[in-house]
Amino acid sequence: MNTSSSAFSSSSSFTKPNITEDQWILNMRKSIVEHDDEEINKVPVSIFSVPNVLLATNPESYIPQQVALGPFHHWRPEVYDMQRYKLAAARRTQKYMNVSFERIVEVMKKKDEARIRACYHKFIDMSGDALIWMMAVDMAFLLEFLVVYSMKEQGRTPNELVTSAMSHLVDVTGKKLSHMVILRDLVMLENQIPLFLLKTMLEHQNKEVENHSAGETLKTMLTGLYRELSPFQEQELADVNINDCDHILDFFYHMTVPNLKENHNHDSRIEIEREGGHEKESDHPSSKLQRCMSSAGTMFSKTIAGIVWIIRKVIFGKPVRVMVKIPWKIISKLPIIKLLKGPIEEMLENLRGEGAEETKDENGEEKTPTIEEITIPSVMEMANAGILFSPVNGGISDIKFVVETSTLYLPVVKLDVNTEVYLRNLVAYEACVAPGPLVMARYTELMNGIIDTEEDAKYLRERGIVLNQLKSDKEVADLWNGMSKCVKLTKVVHMDKVIEDVNKRYNKTWRVKLSKFMKTYVFASWKILTLLAAMFMLFLTTVQALCSVYSCARVFHQLPEIPGSTGGAE
Repeated sequence: MNTSSSAFSSSSSFTKPNITEDQWILNMRKSIVEHDDEEINKVPVSIFSVPNVLLATNPESYIPQQVALGPFHHWRPEVYDMQRYKLAAARRTQKYMNVSFERIVEVMKKKDEARIRACYHKFIDMSGDALIWMMAVDMAFLLEFLVVYSMKEQGRTPNELVTSAMSHLVDVTGKKLSHMVILRDLVMLENQIPLFLLKTMLEHQNKEVENHSAGETLKTMLTGLYRELSPFQEQELADVNINDCDHILDFFYHMTVPNLKENHNHDSRIEIEREGGHEKESDHPSSKLQRCMSSAGTMFSKTIAGIVWIIRKVIFGKPVRVMVKIPWKIISKLPIIKLLKGPIEEMLENLRGEGAEETKDENGEEKTPTIEEITIPSVMEMANAGILFSPVNGGISDIKFVVETSTLYLPVVKLDVNTEVYLRNLVAYEACVAPGPLVMARYTELMNGIIDTEEDAKYLRERGIVLNQLKSDKEVADLWNGMSKCVKLTKVVHMDKVIEDVNKRYNKTWRVKLSKFMKTYVFASWKILTLLAAMFMLFLTTVQALCSVYSCARVFHQLPEIPGSTGGAE
């Protein structure tokens, strides 16, 4: 795993290997002299390499396995074999062009080369001719692949478009392995092509497009592809302006993540509704009884905690420690007591509460700080506490928790072999470009927080929230649990409010309160009981040692009789 990761992240994955020094100097001169910085600076970087912290977790989800699009992985031998199919697609595309393919390449080189280079955040060490020809051929292959989804979106049968040479790669039913692999490659962050190039090529095609512009045609293609890949089952898709999207993955992100402004307004509306609900509940008699019981429980818990605190202070006060310290050094050297020295001292430290949390792993090395995990109970824990789950045919913005009915609404999500790649690359892209909250990252953290085991995944599947097309419920749990890595900590107001409400409702459940009380004041007291038992055994051992030296029976016989004991016996 580490070997492949390091190999993929090396410069040879996106530049031409074995370049001569003369060619390198020529490229440097052209880059400095011929390119206009003012024009380049107007183009925002939109195609990034995957952050190493994400790439290390699962390289296969970020590195194309069958087809490379763009310069990042063009020269990799594993994907360069697809070049023959790309060239065949370019030859077929040329038949539908109103100008020659070579003419399009010339126009792109003159007008778009600097813009293309500016889209990629790494330096593209290729000549202008090589870069433009590579992009043109990749575009022809990509458009031929996307036409299938354009026709499916229009309700037409795309069988006649799939040639015999491409039949083993492009499958209109989407069941062939090669087709599924290509779908995964299309959504990878490092495998993107700027959409303005695709629109340019569509504008020069003289095929019948039913009076649709190139932008509308491209949007239809990408919408069909989105329906195929998106795990969410939205009834109404977002209306995304194709001109605002930089590449395929950016289009998918705009379709998947709700508008932050609308999301903020939605949060405010929920907050107002909940405040009104609390006002109504405050006048209900049952709410007064609940508040009284809650106050009594709080007072009882504080009383128990105060007693435990006083006991700790008395037992572990400085005078007692000074008195115990001197004889303990002597007694702990006895053969029998020496065996109990370690456990007793460890229990004393744990009971005192002065020990810090574990900072070392099993090998004694310092632990690496982990990304903040969402504090939320698992699905089964919430279900046992009386919290209900309900599916929603929508997206991330439809996640909500209704306090009155104790129901958590989650969007229906379809999990198949493409889902993990889709979600991982959206999270990676969001980390690179999003100026605000990382919505996709927070969603994956939420699902990772509530799904811990296959029982959790099975419960959501039975409730219709998870549509499992994987082999087992365990694979569903592994999918979410494997996506715990995030580039940076993030807060999303809407989802954080849902998490807060779920935790409040969960912690108010009498089962949870009883469980916490038992763990805090009953199960935790075994340390005190063990300590007292050890001290009692120590006392008996001391008495036994003294009695072996002195005649204890003679001492007891010399004790005065208690007056009235004989009369009482009679």
